[in-house]
Amino acid sequence: MHYLQIHNRSNHPQTFQCHGYNEDKVLTINANGKASIKAPDGTSGAIIAVHDGVIGEQCEITKHGYMGNDTIDISNIVGAGGNMTCQQVGDPAGKFKGLENFMQACNQAWHKLHQDKKNQLKGHVVLDSKGNVKRIGPPKEFQPLEEFVRTFANGRTYIGVGSWGPSGGNPADNAQSKAGNGSKDILIVYSDGNAAPDPSKPFTGQSVEAAAVAETSTTKNVEAAGSIKIMAAEALGPGIQLTNKSPRKNTYFFYNNYWNGNGKSGANFDHPLKHVEVGPNQTVHVQLDVAFKGRVQRGDQQPATWGEFQVKASDDGRAHGDISLEQGCDGAATVASTDGSKVSNGFEKDIVKGAPAAAVEKKPNSERALASTEGNWKGPGNQAAVDWEYKEIGHGKAYIKGGTGVPDVASKNNCLHFTFYVP
Repeated sequence: MHYLQIHNRSNHPQTFQCHGYNEDKVLTINANGKASIKAPDGTSGAIIAVHDGVIGEQCEITKHGYMGNDTIDISNIVGAGGNMTCQQVGDPAGKFKGLENFMQACNQAWHKLHQDKKNQLKGHVVLDSKGNVKRIGPPKEFQPLEEFVRTFANGRTYIGVGSWGPSGGNPADNAQSKAGNGSKDILIVYSDGNAAPDPSKPFTGQSVEAAAVAETSTTKNVEAAGSIKIMAAEALGPGIQLTNKSPRKNTYFFYNNYWNGNGKSGANFDHPLKHVEVGPNQTVHVQLDVAFKGRVQRGDQQPATWGEFQVKASDDGRAHGDISLEQGCDGAATVASTDGSKVSNGFEKDIVKGAPAAAVEKKPNSERALASTEGNWKGPGNQAAVDWEYKEIGHGKAYIKGGTGVPDVASKNNCLHFTFYVP
C-alpha cells in the first residue's frame, strides 16, 4: 500500500478537499502538522487547498497509471491562496512539481503591473488590507488572468485551459503531466512560505521521469503521439479498439478524469493524455493502462461526442463504457464488447444534420455540433439540444441528461470497441 504524505508547513490549520481519496472527506491538518492517506495503485484524484471557503491550488494524482508509473502535478487552474509542491518519495529534494513560492512571485508580479492591467484583473485578484495579493481566482475562467500567471509561473505548474481556442493546450502545462518513475508514496507540501520538499535545496527540475519503455507498432500508416501503443485490431489487450467511420483521416484524443470517487468524477477538458490519428474507415487497437478511466473524443475541442470508459473496474474487473452527449455531439458513436458477449449501445444516426439552429453550437474551428446539454464553463445546458436529442435517439442509447438510465457496455477482456461516425 502506498500513501499520500501531506505536510502543512504553515503556522495555521489548513483545510483540504480530498477527491478520490480519504473517502472524499474534507481534511484539516494542524499548523506544522502531517497526515497520511491511503493511495492504492489504480486510484486517482486530487488534494485541493481551501482558502476562506474557496478552492485553490491542488495536487492531482494518478497512482500506478500508464505503464505502471505514477502521474502527479500541481495545478492552479482553479486558483491559488498558498504554495504547494509534490514529488514521489525518494526523489532528490530539488526534483519536484509546483512553484514553491507561487504566492510571493504572484505578489511581486502584481506590484509591477501597470494600473490598467490591474483594473482588468479586478475581481480576479483578491488583495489583503495592505494591498498584497491574498489569493487569485481561476485562470481557467479568465484568459487575462492566465496570461498574468504565466509571467511568473509558466512551466512550473498547470495554469490554463486549452478549450479557449483550437489549441490542444499550452506545452508548458502539458509538460507537467510527465509520469514519474514507478509507483511510490507521494509527498505533498503546503506552505505560506517556501513549499519546496527541503527549503534549503534549490529547484533543479521536474520530478524524475519514467524509465524509457520500448514500443513497437504492428499497424502501418498509423501515427501515435507520445507513448500510446497502436497494434493490429486482432492483437487485443487492455485498451480500446477504435474505428474511424469516415471518408477522411481524424485525430482522437484520450482524457483521463481529473479524479474519481463515489460514483462521481472530475471531467478533464484541457489535459489530454494522448492522441492518435486514424485513417479513413480504419480500425486500430489503442493499448491503455488498466487504470485508465476517462474518455475518447474526436479532436480536442468542445462540443463533442464522448466515448466514456474505464479499462478495468475495481468491482468486477471488466471494462465498462457508454456514449455521452452531455458535453455536446459532433457525430454518432457506438460502443461494443469484444469478449464475445455481443453487447453494444450507442447510435449511428447523424443527428447534427437537420438539428434546429437553437440546438447548434459551432466549435472554435467552426465545425457544426450540438451544444452541451449539461453546461460547462461557458454557461448552462442547452434545452433545445436536450429536446432534439431525446426526439432523435430516445433515452437509452446515450447520456443526454443526468447520470442514470443508459445501460453501459461491459467486456471481461478489458477492451471495448468504439466507433465514431463522421460524415
